[in-house]
Amino acid sequence: MLAQEPLIRLSVFAVVLVAMAALEHAFPRRPQRLAWRRWPSNFGLVALSTLLLRLAAPAGAVGIAIWAESRGLGLFPALGVPFWVAAPAAVPLLDLLIYFQHRVFHAVPLLWRLHRVHHADPELDASSGLRFHPVEILLSLAIKGVAVVALGAPPEAVLVFEVLLNATSLFNHANVAMPPWLERPLRRVLVTPDMHRVHHSEIRAETDSDFGFCLSVWDRIFGTYVAEPAKGQLGMVIGVEGLRADTEQRIDRLLVQPFKG
Repeated sequence: MLAQEPLIRLSVFAVVLVAMAALEHAFPRRPQRLAWRRWPSNFGLVALSTLLLRLAAPAGAVGIAIWAESRGLGLFPALGVPFWVAAPAAVPLLDLLIYFQHRVFHAVPLLWRLHRVHHADPELDASSGLRFHPVEILLSLAIKGVAVVALGAPPEAVLVFEVLLNATSLFNHANVAMPPWLERPLRRVLVTPDMHRVHHSEIRAETDSDFGFCLSVWDRIFGTYVAEPAKGQLGMVIGVEGLRADTEQRIDRLLVQPFKG
C-alpha cells in the first residue's frame, strides 16, 4: 500500500473532487458570483504547493513516518504499543494536531497573514479546500513531520490520515446543500460544509470558531463550536474585508498578499 501512496492519494483526491463538483452543481447551498473564475488561482496554488512539497520532502509525511519507523523513534515504539493500537490511535491524534495548528495560525499575527489567503476567498466551494499559501503548506508539513516522529505513528496510519485530511477539506468547503436529516447526525462526527462555512464568516468571532477539518468533536471539547452564523447560512458574508475584489483573486496577488500591509 505504501508503495502506491502517490496513486492512492491522487485517486481519492480526484474522485472526491469530481463528486463534490457534481453535488455543488446539483444542490448548491449558496448562489455563486465568481464561481469558476476563482478556480485557476485556487488550483494554481495547490499545484505550486505540491511541487514545492515534492522538492522539499519527496515522500512527504508518509516518508517521514517510514524513516522514523526504521529507527524505532517515537512514543508508540518506546512504549511497545502494538500496531493494531497505534494505527487507529494515530489518526485522531494527528487530526487533533491539525485542530490546534489551525488555532495557532489564527492566533499568531504572522501566521494569520499566511492563513488569511485561505480565508480571503470570497466564495466557498470544493476548490477553497485547496487554497492555501505554499509557505503555510510547507510549515504544516514540518509540524506534521515533528508530530509523526514524536508519536512514532505507523506509516499506514499517516497515509490514511493524509487521505482523510485532503478528502474532508474538499468536502467541508463544498457549496453543497445537505438535508437536515443527514447533516445533523453527520455533524456529530465529521465537519460538514454548513459547520465549516461558519469559520469563513467575515465576523471575527465566527472566523475564530469551528477549527476542525475532519472530526467535529474537537471544537465541542475545547469550546470553539458555533452551530450557525448569526446572519444565517444564506445571509452571512464570506471572506476578508478589503480582499474580495476580483483582482485580489489572481494567483500573483495571493502569493504576495501575506507580505503586503
